[in-house]
Order: sequence, then structure tokens, then C-alpha cells
Amino acid sequence: MEREKNKGLEGDSFMANPEKVILKIVSVKGTCAAKHFADQEFDLSKDFLLGVSGDPRAICPSAFHALFPSWRVLRHGGGYPWEEDRDKTTVACPDPLNPVLMELRRVKE
Repeated sequence: MEREKNKGLEGDSFMANPEKVILKIVSVKGTCAAKHFADQEFDLSKDFLLGVSGDPRAICPSAFHALFPSWRVLRHGGGYPWEEDRDKTTVACPDPLNPVLMELRRVKE
């Protein structure tokens, strides 16, 4: 029954109206190849770039690969039981020598 109710992107499916999620760079230790810096923010409901060009709209592809699953969870109404705030989660960049800590925050509009 539940499967029938959430059929693709049609009708009242929860996937049809994703929620706004903001990516915030919390901290950078070492040298980030994409030049990310603390307090930098990206609105993931708007256009953004993937790359290490230093363009202020660009998100590091490796960092995006790490945050993508959590972004999908938050934008479609899910959350993590271990987080105090159901609308936030923290993700780390996979570079162990230059770690970047990132926060994803769902914004209900």
C-alpha cells in the first residue's frame, strides 16, 4: 500500500517537492584544494558547480560525493536519529590530510 502511495514524481509524492537544504562549511584544517573556507554557504536548492576552480559557486566534487546521501535524506523529509536537531547533520570531506567539516541544514519555507 505505501509503495503505491509514493509512486514516482507524480501526484502527492514526497519526492515531488524537495525541501531547501543549505550546505555550510564549518571548519577547514590544512589546505582545501577547492579553497573552501569556514562559514562559506551554498544553497543546494539553487544552481551550483562542482569543481576545484576556486569559483565561489563551486563545491569540491569529493566533498559533494561525501555529502550527497545526507543531502537526499534531508531534502526529502528524512533525518538521523543520532542528531539532536532532525533538520541538521554533519558530514566530513574524505581528504584525511586536509579535512573539511560540513553541516547540512534543512530550511522549511
